[in-house]
Amino acid sequence: MANYIKLRARLMRDDDIAFGPGKAQLLDAIESTGSISAAARELGMSYRRAWLLVDTMNRCFREPLVHSAPGGKHGGGAEITEAGRRIRQRYREMEQALRDRADEFEKSLENELS
Repeated sequence: MANYIKLRARLMRDDDIAFGPGKAQLLDAIESTGSISAAARELGMSYRRAWLLVDTMNRCFREPLVHSAPGGKHGGGAEITEAGRRIRQRYREMEQALRDRADEFEKSLENELS
């Protein structure tokens, strides 16, 4: 059966997208590279865009999801905080639950869809 239901879950805080699939990918890339700029390059986005996404995440939650140190002579870097790991894990669990439910719904419509 073809997939008729496409989901894209986002956590909103007021008008800000606090967390979504792109931010989960950004956290993955920051975790693997140890750097916001390297993560941005890996994902094909500008450093400014990545920094703005990190800033939004950090403002939307009680604890920051990413801790960063300015670059320069002694390097810098970024790391995912424990809060970042928790939020990312909970988000992925929510995504999976939504996918599972959508699959069930789609299956119930199997004989209705052409």
